[in-house]
Amino acid sequence: MKNSFLSAVVSVALLLLVLCAAPLYAQQAGSVAGNVTDPDGAAIAHALVTLQKPSGTSAQQIATDAQGHFEFRSLDAGVYRITIEAPSFQTLSRETAVFSAHATKEDLQFQSISSTQQITVVASSPDAISPDPSQRTFVHDQLLEANPGRPGAPISIPGLPIETASGGIKAPQYFAPGVAGDHGEPIAQYFQIGDFLFPNNLPANAHGNGYADPNVLISNGVAFVEADGGAFNVREGNHAVNLGVTYGLRDQVLPFTQFSGDKHDADLVTGWSPADPATLGWVMLQASFGNGFLERPEHRQQYKLNAYRAFKTEAHDITLFGVGYYGTSFIPGLIPTASGVSGDTIDSRQHDTTHNSFMAASDTWRITHTQDLDLSGFFRTYSLDLRSNFGDGLIRQSEFRTVGGGNATYVLNLRQEFSILAGLDLRRDAPRKLDLDRANSAGVFQPVTSNDLTLGFVTPFVSVDGALTHFLHYDVGLRREEVFFDNADKMVPANSFTQLAGLTLPKGTLTLMPTRQKCLPKVAFSFGEAFHTNDPRIGSSEGVGVRPTVVARSRSMQLVISKEIARTDFSVTLARVSNSQELANIDPDTGLQKDVGPSLTRSVTFTARRYFSFGSLQASWARATAVDRITGEDIPEAPRLIWDVAGTLNRLPFGMRARSEFEEVGRKPLGDGFTGVPVREFRLSLVRSFRDGQIDLAMNSLIARGYAGQTVETLQAGGELAPVEQVVGVPLKSYVSLSWTYNFHRGR
Repeated sequence: MKNSFLSAVVSVALLLLVLCAAPLYAQQAGSVAGNVTDPDGAAIAHALVTLQKPSGTSAQQIATDAQGHFEFRSLDAGVYRITIEAPSFQTLSRETAVFSAHATKEDLQFQSISSTQQITVVASSPDAISPDPSQRTFVHDQLLEANPGRPGAPISIPGLPIETASGGIKAPQYFAPGVAGDHGEPIAQYFQIGDFLFPNNLPANAHGNGYADPNVLISNGVAFVEADGGAFNVREGNHAVNLGVTYGLRDQVLPFTQFSGDKHDADLVTGWSPADPATLGWVMLQASFGNGFLERPEHRQQYKLNAYRAFKTEAHDITLFGVGYYGTSFIPGLIPTASGVSGDTIDSRQHDTTHNSFMAASDTWRITHTQDLDLSGFFRTYSLDLRSNFGDGLIRQSEFRTVGGGNATYVLNLRQEFSILAGLDLRRDAPRKLDLDRANSAGVFQPVTSNDLTLGFVTPFVSVDGALTHFLHYDVGLRREEVFFDNADKMVPANSFTQLAGLTLPKGTLTLMPTRQKCLPKVAFSFGEAFHTNDPRIGSSEGVGVRPTVVARSRSMQLVISKEIARTDFSVTLARVSNSQELANIDPDTGLQKDVGPSLTRSVTFTARRYFSFGSLQASWARATAVDRITGEDIPEAPRLIWDVAGTLNRLPFGMRARSEFEEVGRKPLGDGFTGVPVREFRLSLVRSFRDGQIDLAMNSLIARGYAGQTVETLQAGGELAPVEQVVGVPLKSYVSLSWTYNFHRGR
């Protein structure tokens, strides 16, 4: 009521001022111009700016340019309401006065990220404290595409290396300090659809447990990426042990066509959005072709369809998102790092074909101003035919799977100091023809293992979020996992079994926020228990009729100290994660469980981030240890050192804009006394706009050194008399590519 009264007083004062000034300039028009920036002062391109008189008439809309600038001309004198909207940010409005023959300057700054674009315990409360204080949000416009025009993750996330460890269309693998994710085993991945977190991991996958492929997303539709510790958010479940990564989607895009390519690869992307800015939605298509940079041509084909639609009413926010994907490619595969091989491959028959589709729907129902109910559902199909050679001959790993599930989440936000969230997750995975075959001397595949699996998940959860005092915030939650396994072993029926496992996982965070003593940092301590499902197939060392451990529990602790100094955000994160005995890794030669033992990971991470009016700069440095808790030996392939520096410049000479990132992953122990070589990557993107932003020309480059997917295998390379154990990997190659983008309806 008080804000409404003040707003009315300001409006009347502005109107009187305009009426007094109007006779002096009765015949001349005015204008309004300014810049739109994010909460840290970085320019926001393509933000929607609406100018309208309070009476509701004379509405005008334009989009900001690449530097976040907008301008309305030929305006009648009067009081106007100016509104700015952009994906990932809360809408902001204010009133302004326009005078005849006068240029009004209005710089507008978003105050916070949209509550529907955050992963918080209480999604409807913008004042809620994040359940994981180490959570970092990266807006798309401040990031680089990881592999523009090529397969892999759509966005490079600072401090979290991503490797595509065989070439071709194979899904990328995330790494975190002290953690080798095996494509997702202790690393959860989500797509945020409305307020729903769609789980992208595939437990008991043919190639790797928890396999998660973000390659299905078209990067132009990604609004932001969030990363957190995984174990402390009650909404995150299976595989959220060491890390959780969430991709958020844009509400709208400017219609565009983009072509990228070099002498090796070509990529075409086109996107369309309705002309009415009030209609939220878009459709994108992408087609990629190429041979890669190694001597073995990939003959790659990759097709993607992404479609998004949102409906917002007074009581409901309904969001739909669908994906269709097909990819096929030959794979160079792993080769010795110490000596080259002919054609950059030990077997030219290595190949990958993947089909992937899903549809998800979410409805956030605002029952009252204090109550929300979110109802979501999804259905997915997935198939894989992967042929690899790890030194023991060509094998084929394949499956076809259907996945269905849903979520119901209720939020009661009684007041700022107390909120309750309660929900239920349901999911059913049905991998069929989960097979491992081995090629004989004639090249004919012979079956080794064959399983039909059914995995069911029923998970209720609840959390309470609030403040004990004005400086002490709390978040406590409980997640109950009921997991059902049905393993039908078609090769050895005696290994078939049905099993039900249950876990209760507590989670909690206490945050000290010195609101009065500005010199003191914010300190948060978190504790959480998490889990991942092991692959239920019986390993060759288990013996007939032995039931494996199907659920691996973990315990995590985290201390985060953060402080803003000189408009720069600094934070230090100390983490400790103990994991129970894991049978989830897949042996590359047998395709079955591989015992990596119980592990203990300790890490420290320093981060700094600063936004300027002309760009941004962020850096991170992380050091970790990861050991077997029984033997004390190093966990193979887990990185010990990761450091990263990323920056953007939006105001370069000749109207150019730049984004760059340097990332290094230090030497990793690979097991059996072997150590990998460091991996260094420098990415650079230069963009120049023409015709008032209607055309963008860009150069994307990667300067790389090292090998992706480094591991130890026993194989016989050229010139060797017998198979020997040695380090293998995929050589990283440097490149430069060009892209051309045409933006339609720029000034709508």
